[in-house]
Amino acid sequence: MPLPTISRQTQPTQFVRRWLAASLCVAALAVALLPGSAGSEHQPYAPALAAPGGSDEEARVIVKYRADAPMAQALAIAQGGRQRPQHAIVLGQRLRLKLADGRVLGPRTQSLRGTGLSSARLADKLSAMADVEWAVPDQRRTRSALPNDPLLADGQTTVTPVAGQWHLRAPTQTIVAAINATGAWNTTEGSASITVATLDSGVLFNHPDLAGKLHPGYDFVHNDATANDGSGRDADPTDPGDHTSAAECGVGRIAENSSWHGTQVAGLIGAATDNGLGVAGVGWRVMVLPVRVLGRCGGFDSDIIAAMRWSAGLTAEVGVGMPVTVVNAYPARVINMSLGSMDSCAASYRDVIAELQAAGVAVVVAAGNQNGLALNTPANCPGAIAVAGLRHTGTKVGYSSLGPQVAIAAPAGNCVNESGTCLYPLVTTTNTGTTTASSEFNYSTGSRPSLGTSFSAPLVAGTVGLMLSVNPSLSPAQIRAALQSSARAFPATGAAAAVDSCRGATDAEQLECYCTTSTCGAGMLDAQGAVVLALAPAVHIRSATSTPTVGSTTVLDGSASGASVGRTIVSYGWSIRTGSQNARFDGPTNGPTAALVATAAGPVEVELLLTDSLGASSSSTLLLQLASAPAAGSGGGSGGGAWGRDALLLVLATTAAWWLRRRRHRLLGARTL
Repeated sequence: MPLPTISRQTQPTQFVRRWLAASLCVAALAVALLPGSAGSEHQPYAPALAAPGGSDEEARVIVKYRADAPMAQALAIAQGGRQRPQHAIVLGQRLRLKLADGRVLGPRTQSLRGTGLSSARLADKLSAMADVEWAVPDQRRTRSALPNDPLLADGQTTVTPVAGQWHLRAPTQTIVAAINATGAWNTTEGSASITVATLDSGVLFNHPDLAGKLHPGYDFVHNDATANDGSGRDADPTDPGDHTSAAECGVGRIAENSSWHGTQVAGLIGAATDNGLGVAGVGWRVMVLPVRVLGRCGGFDSDIIAAMRWSAGLTAEVGVGMPVTVVNAYPARVINMSLGSMDSCAASYRDVIAELQAAGVAVVVAAGNQNGLALNTPANCPGAIAVAGLRHTGTKVGYSSLGPQVAIAAPAGNCVNESGTCLYPLVTTTNTGTTTASSEFNYSTGSRPSLGTSFSAPLVAGTVGLMLSVNPSLSPAQIRAALQSSARAFPATGAAAAVDSCRGATDAEQLECYCTTSTCGAGMLDAQGAVVLALAPAVHIRSATSTPTVGSTTVLDGSASGASVGRTIVSYGWSIRTGSQNARFDGPTNGPTAALVATAAGPVEVELLLTDSLGASSSSTLLLQLASAPAAGSGGGSGGGAWGRDALLLVLATTAAWWLRRRRHRLLGARTL
C-alpha cells in the first residue's frame, strides 16, 4: 500500500507514527527474505566468515526445512514461487547466533556456517526448531585411507599368502579376526610424535620398508656370548642374527636359524606405509624405537627391565657395573614386548610395570605360545596388556597361551592346510639370511610364515599408537578400557565339530578352542572402534589424599584431563555419585577443580564429566574413604594433651581480655582530663 506524503514541516500524528513503524518492520522482513546479493549488504547477524576449509572452530551444517514451514512459505511468496533457501539472518536472530548462508543444496536445503559453537551443537539447535526437517554437521571427507602397499590386498598372484595382509583389513565371514586397521586409518594415519618401543632382538635398519620409520635405539644385551655382535651394551641395536646350534640353549634344544624377530615386529607396528613397497604397518606414521634385549638363547631380566625404563625416558643410565649415561631423545608412550617365559610374575616386573603406568606408558606383552597353558611372564603381571592369539576364524590358535590375565586377543597367524604354503600367516618385514643378514630384504611368506602371539602383540601396540595419536592424554588404564570396550565378541560357531569352548589354564594343553572372556580377554581387537573411543576426552582426577578427615576440605583436580587432537574441553561437571550423606561440594562444580567437604565418616564416590568442543563427553570416578577426626584428648597424660592446651589458652585469653579492658579505661580516663 502507498505511503502517505509527509512534508518536512508537518509532524506526523500518533496514528501515523505507529502505522509507519509497523510498515517499516514488514518491509525489513521482506528484504531479509529476498535472495541475491542485495540482502547480503544488510546482515547484522551474518558477518563475513572464513571460507570453506577454514578454522576448525567454525560450525558448518546442512539443513533442510519443512515444506509447510511458515519461513519457507514466506520465501516462496517473496520469490514468486521459486524457492532459494537462504535463511541465515532469520535463523540467526531466533537463535541469537552469528550465521551465514552457504550453498543452496535443493529447493528446501542449504548449508549454513556459524561461530561460537561446534557443528554438532548447531545442528542440534536447528533440529529442535519447528521450521526444520533435519540438520546435520557438514563434515569434511577425505579419500579412503587405503595405502598402496602391494602386499596389503587380498588375491595375491605373485607371492603367498594369497590373502596378503588379511589381518589389517575389515573383518569378513572368512577373516573373522581381522582388526580393521583400514577403518581406523580413515580417522587417523597416526602421528610421528608417538613412539612405540620394541624390546626385541634388534632390527635391520637397512630394510627398505623400514626406511624413515626407526628412531635411534640402544642395545642392552650385556653378555658378550649372548650378544653375538662382539660387544656388550652399546648404541647400535642392529640385529646381528640369533642363530644357534643344537643344544646350545639347553639340552634337547634344536638348532635354529636367525629369526630376525625384531625386524618382523617392527614391520607389523610401523612399516613405511603408502610407499608403494611391500607391506603396511598398523601404526602407519607412528615411529618405532628399536631396543635390543634378546640375543642368542634369549635375554636376561636385568637387561630387559633396564631397557623398559630407558625406553620410557625414566632413566638415562645404560651402564653395567659403572655409570654410563645415554639420553633417550624419543621416549616411548607404548612398549611392545614379544617375549617371555613360563613363570609367575616376579616382583621386579611388577614394580617396573607399575612405574611405567604411573609415567603414562602402556606395556603390551605377548601371552605366550604354550599350547593353551597359562600365560608367560611378564604377560601375567598386573598392568600389562596381555594379548592372546587368534586364528583367522576368530578361535584361539592352538599354540596361544590363555588365562584370566589376558586383556584382548588379536590375529597370530595360522596354517589351516596340512601341506603346501601357509594360507593365513602375518606378512611382515624380514630377511633371507639364515645366520647373518643377507642383502636380500624381503617379507614373510606362506613358505616362511610369521606365526605366534609375538605378532599378535604388535598389532595391539600399533593400535595403541593410533589411539595416542588422536588423544595423547590417554592413560594406560584408559587405553586398556577403550581396547576392551571396543573389542568385538568372539565367535561361538564356524570351527570344526570337535572344537569346544576354551577352559581355564591347567597342566593339560588345549589347542584350538572357542575363546571366552575369562580365557582370551574382552574380545577381538577392533582398531577402528578403539580409535573412535579414544576421541572422547580423557578424564584424570587427582586428590592430595584418598582418606580425608571429617571437617576437612579436599581439592579435587581434573586439570590434567585432555581432549583429543584438534578439540578443547568446553565444560566440566563434578557430582557425587554415592555417599552424598558423607560429603558436599563447597563452591562451584563446573571448573577443572572442585572443593569437597567431608561431613561424616564413610565412603564417597565423586564423578567428573567432561564435554569437548565437538560435543563428545566422557567421565571418570574417584572413590575416597572419609575418616573420623582425631578424638579430643588423644594426646594422653593427666592434665596434659589437648585438654591442657585448651585450659592454658582459656587462661591466656581471659588475662588478655582483662588487660585490654583495663588499658581502655585508662585511655578514656586520660582523654577526659
